[in-house]
Amino acid sequence: MSKIDVIRGAMVEAMKAKDKARKDSLSMLLSALKNAEIDKRSPLTEEEENAIVKKEIKQCQETFDTAPADREDIKEEAASRIAVYKEFAPEDMSVEQIKEVIAGVLAELGIETPTPADKGRIMKVLMPKVKGKADGKVVNETLAAMSK
Repeated sequence: MSKIDVIRGAMVEAMKAKDKARKDSLSMLLSALKNAEIDKRSPLTEEEENAIVKKEIKQCQETFDTAPADREDIKEEAASRIAVYKEFAPEDMSVEQIKEVIAGVLAELGIETPTPADKGRIMKVLMPKVKGKADGKVVNETLAAMSK
């Protein structure tokens, strides 16, 4: 069952429960997924669906972070959306799992101790392996810590 069907089912339940905030959040997420499917002109893969959910979470987080201090309503709405979206987001890789993938990439490239100069070459191979499973910022920081 695709994520679109799961979200549609959750949205119906939210409507029955008369939970307007949750229904609105799910509606926006469903809309983002459907628009991506229309743009692609074929059904989305699970990885693509997960990437869209993560993108929506990131956008809500940016809204939360950039909202003026006196606009609590915007912050509350963004926080509630993030909470709803996280229910449908895949679990991020832990730092330990990221380190394991980095170690595999280093072995693949034949690099024993990474230097900052090797970073571009490593990231080029590494990012496709963790795409949609880990935040790029965390991957970058973990690699930087390993190459000191």
